[in-house]
Amino acid sequence: MKSGIVIIDKEKNATSQTVVSKVKKILDVKKAGHIGTLDPLATGVLPVLVGEATKLSKYLMEHDKTYRATVKLGVKKDTGDDEGVVVQRAEVGFLDEKMIANVLKEMEGKQKQAPHQFSAVKINGKKLYEYARKGEKIEIPKRDIEIYSTQILNINQKEKEISFEIACSKGTYIRVFCEDFAEKIGTVGFMKDLRRTKVGEFSIQNAVTLEKLNLSNLISVEKLAQNYGKIELNDRKLELFLNGVMLKILEKDGLYRVYNKQKFIGLGILKDEKLKRDIVITK
Repeated sequence: MKSGIVIIDKEKNATSQTVVSKVKKILDVKKAGHIGTLDPLATGVLPVLVGEATKLSKYLMEHDKTYRATVKLGVKKDTGDDEGVVVQRAEVGFLDEKMIANVLKEMEGKQKQAPHQFSAVKINGKKLYEYARKGEKIEIPKRDIEIYSTQILNINQKEKEISFEIACSKGTYIRVFCEDFAEKIGTVGFMKDLRRTKVGEFSIQNAVTLEKLNLSNLISVEKLAQNYGKIELNDRKLELFLNGVMLKILEKDGLYRVYNKQKFIGLGILKDEKLKRDIVITK
């Protein structure tokens, strides 16, 4: 059974769902799903779960992320990225590195952020960009996010562009961050380029393009769960476990790797000394 995760380096102008469809075809699997959507214009790390590993998504969706972004100053676009229509222009003065670093530092920490009006977040059953395209105004609730760190990568005085790295929590919109940053330095701006370099423990260094993807790139569920505890079951207890019977195990609550005769079976959840099957890879 082909189950595990592949770390894709998504190319520009491809949707996350298109990548999933191609992964299914290349690896010849029926089930697959991505962790953390990447906009079509963005590139970089897109983890794709395949086979029974798709059930792991509930444990992986809360991952922190790291991006490399470029903000173009002096121009504001309705979508907040390079794809939109220009809605405002403003002057841009000399880009002082110390001032920029200070502003970025001020933007770090826990805060509330509203998703961009041109995003796929749903409100009342409709995606925000559907309201925006029709010119309909709607109140967008703010979410709790955290910016862990920022770092300047490049300042282009001629083009009035700044590239930076940002480590942030799930749910952070870099387009919004870029617009807010531009306002804080006294102008307007939009996100010209975005590359995701890390999702949780999955890094761009371990990513592969679709053109080079094959089964050797599949990371097993056992390896994904290597930091969890281990429980060994005898044949009788294994049979009960596979049939959904809760087993008494004297260990701490948590997620555990389950084995039978050193063979990886899957994952179980232990709560109040009762082990319940969660994900079965091998029967």
